[in-house]
Amino acid sequence: MRIGITGHSNLAPSAEPAVVQALTEVLADTPTPLVGVSCLARGADQVFARVVLDLGGQVEVVLPAADYRERKVKPANAAAFEELIGRASTVRTLPFEHSDREAYMAASEAVLATVDRIVAVWDGQPSDGHGGTGDVVAAARDRGLPVTVVWPSGAARS
Repeated sequence: MRIGITGHSNLAPSAEPAVVQALTEVLADTPTPLVGVSCLARGADQVFARVVLDLGGQVEVVLPAADYRERKVKPANAAAFEELIGRASTVRTLPFEHSDREAYMAASEAVLATVDRIVAVWDGQPSDGHGGTGDVVAAARDRGLPVTVVWPSGAARS
């Protein structure tokens, strides 16, 4: 089973344990082999990737642009990003030079094109810019992909 992720990159640190538990519950009964497909952004994408790996699954990564590491991986998150990308079974970088909203949405579309369903760590609010979580949920639904929304009690954005 191939499952994609979309979700908020600005999850509050205090929300992570509740999100881990909710994702574990959602993914625990997934038929094997479990393959999680992620853009590996900080926040929900990385939490999802770690849960997939902890459940014995594989992670495939779709990076939005050539400059993604340099522009979007913050020093406080670099070690976690590098660890997860190092454990990925595949890493694909889209042919965009710059990480911007167009590249982010293209990466999300690439994820949607390769999965059986999507998990959204989403508070239900509209996107604050093109390519945000709400846009990806809408695109998944437009494709007819099943979407499981995860926003447990205690979840919050920072």
